[in-house]
Amino acid sequence: MTIHSTRRHLLGALGLGGVALGAAACGSSDPFEEGDTDGGTDGGNGEGGGAGTIAIGSQAYYSNEIIAELFAQVLEGEGLTVDRQYQIGQREVYMPELEEGALDVLPEYLGNLLQHYDSEAGTATPEEISAALGEALPEGLRVLSFAEASDQDSYTTTSDFADSHSLTAIGDLAGVDEDLKVAANSEFEVRPYGPEGVKEVYGVDVSVVPVEDSGGPLTVQALLDGDVQLANIYTADPTIAQNDLVVLEDPESLILPQNVVPVVSEKIDEAAAAAIDAVLAELSADDLVELNRQSVEDQRSSTDIAADWLAEKGLV
Repeated sequence: MTIHSTRRHLLGALGLGGVALGAAACGSSDPFEEGDTDGGTDGGNGEGGGAGTIAIGSQAYYSNEIIAELFAQVLEGEGLTVDRQYQIGQREVYMPELEEGALDVLPEYLGNLLQHYDSEAGTATPEEISAALGEALPEGLRVLSFAEASDQDSYTTTSDFADSHSLTAIGDLAGVDEDLKVAANSEFEVRPYGPEGVKEVYGVDVSVVPVEDSGGPLTVQALLDGDVQLANIYTADPTIAQNDLVVLEDPESLILPQNVVPVVSEKIDEAAAAAIDAVLAELSADDLVELNRQSVEDQRSSTDIAADWLAEKGLV
């Protein structure tokens, strides 16, 4: 079973009034509408910004777009022209654009970014990962400071399933006597923390049910409906608390720290880097959950969410 994140599928699965729709659809642009130019997005057409323009991209993930918009607005506050290219897709799509110079800034996550270039990268602190990225990234790219805020991939389950099988950590799944399925983007199949990794580290057998909405409402619904026992839901997602879900502990650090970190091109000079770093210095774990909550529950655009947070922090 593969579930794709299209407007038709979302409406069929959740209903027109479903609050969960906001997890994938809200922001300064709607990823399910073609040709939407609200907020200056172009869907990641790969053309990049012109001379003197900073091209900022985001993953096809509402939370990542919010962070990208924080960067965009502080750079505009520095007098720079910003070309927004949001909702591009997954790492396999946007990293080549960064490497080719079509993008200049994109919010990333430490461990996943390092493992994109070094799949054998093992347990490390955020500081160690940041240092390793200095060696791993292609020429012309670098990372800036990382935030306290992180948004980890996870093995998440329902409280009922956790209670009935006495689950608190990923390794406890080895004692569950049934075929375990995890709802996740299809890329999860080949991630270091996917089926091969969890088998090697914890002795757990899982199969991936592709749900292509980056841990969004369809992924959550598949878990709540019992189509799967597990789901890869990013840990800053407010739906975890809303649905009393259980993020299984990862004592062996199968999933590396995924603190928010911007990857940037050589067009980001010292002043622009300082403006972005000021955002990262203020972005706490609680802040990121709250920003995401405003998107999911309040259906606010990334533009408005970012503007209010930056004003509150005195950054614009």
